Amino acid sequence: MAFTANIFIFLFSIFTFITHTTTTNPLFPSLSPSSSSPPLSIVLSNLGFNDLANASRHSIVSTVNFPLTIFAPTDSSLLTCPSCSLPLLLQEHSVLGLYSFHFLRTLAFGTKIETLAPTRCLTVTPSRYRNSSRAVFVNGVEITKQDVYNNGFLIVHGIQGYVSHLSVLSCRIESMTTLSFPFLPPPTSAFDASRLMLRDIVGRLRTGGYSIVALAMRVRYSELADLKSMTIFAVDDLSIFGIGIGHEYVANLGFHIVPNRLLMASDLVDLAPKSELLTMDKEGKLIVTTAGGNGPLVPMRINYVKIRNLDLVYNRRIVVHGLSTPFPRVRLHDQGSNESATRVSDRSQINED
Repeated sequence: MAFTANIFIFLFSIFTFITHTTTTNPLFPSLSPSSSSPPLSIVLSNLGFNDLANASRHSIVSTVNFPLTIFAPTDSSLLTCPSCSLPLLLQEHSVLGLYSFHFLRTLAFGTKIETLAPTRCLTVTPSRYRNSSRAVFVNGVEITKQDVYNNGFLIVHGIQGYVSHLSVLSCRIESMTTLSFPFLPPPTSAFDASRLMLRDIVGRLRTGGYSIVALAMRVRYSELADLKSMTIFAVDDLSIFGIGIGHEYVANLGFHIVPNRLLMASDLVDLAPKSELLTMDKEGKLIVTTAGGNGPLVPMRINYVKIRNLDLVYNRRIVVHGLSTPFPRVRLHDQGSNESATRVSDRSQINED
C-alpha cells in the first residue's frame, strides 16, 4: 500500500510541476484507421524545401501517419551543416502534434518539445515585446515562414538560420520532470510505429483531462510499447481527485488495459453479457455485466461500471474509453464477489449519473 501511495505522490508532483515548465502536443485530432495524408516529399517539394523533401524519402516520416509539425530549414540553411545527416535532421525538426504559430507564441520562454529523434528536444523561445510575442525561435533559429502548410493533420513552418544536430543533453530537464520517453531501439518499422502511436495517445490524454492516466502510462511505457494494439479504460483527473482513488487506479492500471486487442465502440457494443476480456493483470479479467446497444437509459457496463465515453481518443492501434471510477474485481458465478461489486457500482453510479 505504501508503494502504490508513493507512486501516486510521485505522479502528482510531476503533474503539478510540468504545467509550469514544458508543453505537450496541443492538438491531436482523432485518427480513424482510414486517415491519410499526401507523401511528405511532395508537400515539402511544393513548398520549396527540396533538400528536405529528398531526405524525407529515406526517413521514418516519409508518410505522415500522425498529427505532425515540422520546422523545416530552408535549403540555404542546410548548407550551414554540410556534415549533417538530412534524414536525421528532419526527425530532429519534427514533433508529434499540431503546433500552429499562434500557439507557439503563447508558450513559455524555453519550452522544450520532444522530437521524433529519440532523446532529442527542441527549445522554443518566443521573443516578447510589451507582453506580446512577435517572433518565435526554435533552437535559436527564427521561424520566418509561419504556417506555410496546414491541412489539419500536418503543419509546416519554415526556419532560416544556422542548423545542426541536437545535443544528447537537449532533453536533460525533460528527462527528470516530464513525459520524455526512454529510448527503445526499434527492431522493426512496425515497432517504431507502435511507439509513435503510444506517444500520440499519451499526449492527447494529457491535454484532454486525463493527465494522471498519461503519467501512469509513462511509468509502464516499456511494457506498453511491446504491445501490437491495446484497449484502455481511463479515469479522468477530476474523478481521480474528486473521490480519492488515484493510488488505486495507478496501482491497477494493468487491470484497465486489454492487450493486443483494438476494441472500438462498435466492437464493445457487440459483446454479449458475461463476455470476458483478458487484461495485463494476470490475476484479473473484465466481464461485460450489461451489454451495450440498449440506449442511454441502459448504458453498457463492464464489472458493473458504466462506460461513460466510448472512443474517447484512438488511432490505428490504441483506443481509450472513459470511466469515472476504476473497475472493481468480480468473478462469474461468485455471489459474494458479485454483491461486493454491486455495492461498489452503486457508490460509483452516484458519481457517474
